[in-house]
Amino acid sequence: MLISIIIPHLNQEDHLRVGLEALHAQRGVTSDVEIIVVDNGSARLPDKTCSAWPDVQLLSEEIPGPGPARNRGIREARGRILAFIDADCRADPGWLSAVETALTDGTTTIIGGDVRVGYEHPSRPTFLEPYESIYSYRNSEHIAEGFSGTGNLATLRSAVAKVGPFAGIEVAEDRDWGLRARAAGYAIRYVPEMIVFHPARKTFAELRRKWDRHIAHDYERIRPQRLGALRFLARAIAIAGSPLFELKTVLSSPRVSGPYQRILALLCLIAIRLYRGGRMVGVLLRGDGRKISGEWNRTQPARQEPAAVD
Repeated sequence: MLISIIIPHLNQEDHLRVGLEALHAQRGVTSDVEIIVVDNGSARLPDKTCSAWPDVQLLSEEIPGPGPARNRGIREARGRILAFIDADCRADPGWLSAVETALTDGTTTIIGGDVRVGYEHPSRPTFLEPYESIYSYRNSEHIAEGFSGTGNLATLRSAVAKVGPFAGIEVAEDRDWGLRARAAGYAIRYVPEMIVFHPARKTFAELRRKWDRHIAHDYERIRPQRLGALRFLARAIAIAGSPLFELKTVLSSPRVSGPYQRILALLCLIAIRLYRGGRMVGVLLRGDGRKISGEWNRTQPARQEPAAVD
């Protein structure tokens, strides 16, 4: 059996190099493996990085967005199992073995795993790292809602043939594909041993840009519904005040340790929730959700951005 690993890439060659090294250090895999990197318009193709391994194929996709890049990889992939990971993610040594075990048991078709934040310097966490460790990649909760973040997703090819391709950048493509899969009769199974590590964002501005996209997508989804504007406003107010109810989560989360990390997580949580509430009110008053959701800055790398659940 052959497993095809598909990686969308945009201006992240250093991360890609680390990720490919991790994929070539996987343990316990009995299947053959091919790795397909799909560049999505980088300033420089990562051909030197990819050519370091004979089992890595480099393709290009001109349509912007990780969804179209994954679709390009799927068209070229030969494997019965399709495994998706992002260019800036590092797979745990048992990641691919967990994928293989779950998708060869005869009962499972689509799986998603645990996404953890990889600290750059574990003894010196940044302002964002503890917050992101708790809140940014809660993939088990996403899967409970019916979708998995596409930076840690695997499926049988037969499911893709039935569900269809990933959407473009105008929607949250991970949520969209997962909910279409559920509508087609598939259940996504959470596999905790299927672990990838994702770097935290470097700046608060990056975190704001993430939420700008999610806010715009949510506005376009909620606005047409009955009392949509009022519901969106109520949600904005609730989010701005929500840090008061998150203290227990911050103090008890096993994803951070020590009082310093928990204080950083709480301060960052307060800052981003206040920003989100204000931004939601702004989008509601201006009605420009569609414009924001369609924006794509080609100078920024594509990231795994699972739709938010909090």
